[in-house]
Amino acid sequence: MININEYQAIHENVSHFDYNIPYNTYPCTIPLDFESVPLHWHEDVEFIYIKKGSGVIVIDGDEHIVNTGDIAFIIPGTVHGIFQNKDDSMEYENILFDGKLFSSSTDDFFDTFLLPFFGNTVEVPHIFRHGIAGYESIRKYLDSNDNISSHREGAWGLAIKGNLYLLLFDLVTLYEKKIDSSNKKKIDKLKPVIKYVELHYSEQMTVAEMADRAGFSESHFMRFFKETFGVSFITYLNDYRLSMAARLLLATEDTILDISQQVGFENLSHFNRKFKEKYNKTPKEYRVNK
Repeated sequence: MININEYQAIHENVSHFDYNIPYNTYPCTIPLDFESVPLHWHEDVEFIYIKKGSGVIVIDGDEHIVNTGDIAFIIPGTVHGIFQNKDDSMEYENILFDGKLFSSSTDDFFDTFLLPFFGNTVEVPHIFRHGIAGYESIRKYLDSNDNISSHREGAWGLAIKGNLYLLLFDLVTLYEKKIDSSNKKKIDKLKPVIKYVELHYSEQMTVAEMADRAGFSESHFMRFFKETFGVSFITYLNDYRLSMAARLLLATEDTILDISQQVGFENLSHFNRKFKEKYNKTPKEYRVNK
């Protein structure tokens, strides 16, 4: 089971990859380990492999219900989050690797074939499931890598890399259509804001500051953010902070006042009210009954 602080860090620091091989797998369960993974983005390639149950994965503003066996393919730079589906639970694996694993100064395979994938310029499904071209291939090679990773014997890294080459070869063969970049450009405008919240949610910030970071007027930013992600920026910010608070309530023995301040709430009563609106429990009840 992944430590929640480590889970947050893997999206920022490739040093969490073992043995200098930029590939790792993190088993997680929602809501047992944590209630959700708020919207964020990173430069690693990521597969989210649903092992049991169902959940919701949001990718670039689009909501996808996922079930046992489904696999989400997260391209570097894609804004995404993982959430509970009603009262269901979901066991899944986060499989992350650095796309530069395939780059080499002696060949141009990376630039010619893989860079368009990792650069999000080719139209590839976000969710692979039975009946979608490439699904069986992805599942086969990820299952093989799971088995290899569990033993890590000998030159296991070569086998991991070989399976990834075969997996990506199948995808490159199947998917060549260029993507419509209009929605991507729309999301890109807000990525600096998403990243800033991810790294600085404990600090005070204003809508005006975030609008400036995105290069918009305040009114345009508020409208643009809600059109893109379906919620206002303030709702998103509060939800992110409350998600972090829920994790701290379970992972630490810090007081509720300390936790509220750590996640950016200046007023304890406001924190308690918002927390109960989101989780239908007070912070104290959440900590005791979880």
